[in-house]
Amino acid sequence: MIKTWQITNTSTEEITFPDMTSLDAVTRQLPEGYYSTFRTFDGGTRVLGFTAHLRRLYDPVAAPEVSASALRRQLFALLEPYRPDEARVRLMMTKEGQTYMAIEPLKRLPREVYEKGIRVETTDMYRESPRLKSTAFIGASEAERKHIAKEGIFEALLVKNGQILEGMTSNFFYVGQVANLSYIGTARDDILLGITRQTVIDIAQGQGIEVRYMPLKRDQLSAAAEAFITSSSRGVVPVVQIDAITIGQGSP
Repeated sequence: MIKTWQITNTSTEEITFPDMTSLDAVTRQLPEGYYSTFRTFDGGTRVLGFTAHLRRLYDPVAAPEVSASALRRQLFALLEPYRPDEARVRLMMTKEGQTYMAIEPLKRLPREVYEKGIRVETTDMYRESPRLKSTAFIGASEAERKHIAKEGIFEALLVKNGQILEGMTSNFFYVGQVANLSYIGTARDDILLGITRQTVIDIAQGQGIEVRYMPLKRDQLSAAAEAFITSSSRGVVPVVQIDAITIGQGSP
């Protein structure tokens, strides 16, 4: 069950909309603006990269109506009924600075998703302003979201000029090989710079794994040894098929 509140510096007011079936449905019923979605950890007491999530909201807005510190306090208080379980949270800020928060119990992906991997497809659409996590993109991508849900496809990968940039709700990585040396590849331009994406890059580089900022081309899918997507709510999810192409050996 999703609950939604309008947030101010001193109060929270619970509100309802005609359609409360998903976080996307709630978002589509608000004025245009910006959003960030994440899950909690440690019994609803921690958020990975929370400051970065807040920057997504505050950087594009000239006059936010609530301070970042107040929003942090309100979030901690509103999470109390969900503890010690985890929750999924979406923060939304309109271009005029009004702030909203939606929370639902965290629905974890089945273990087999991580063990067996997922199927994704490519689509010739991309974000007009990729550095901004705009709520307008949720509406613009609604038809594609319905299509992949109907077909049982986990995610759509956005393609521009034949290059795979990112997922519709995730970032995209692949494993390549040159002269018997493996590297992790990912796009850097024309994408939303995901928070989990940066965590993966930091961990990889810390372990001495080379990261190349080079998007995988759609016509070179068979060259990828492995692939995976990342997002704040789902973590790292292995990809074993893109369109009709099996990635690597077809298993993570």
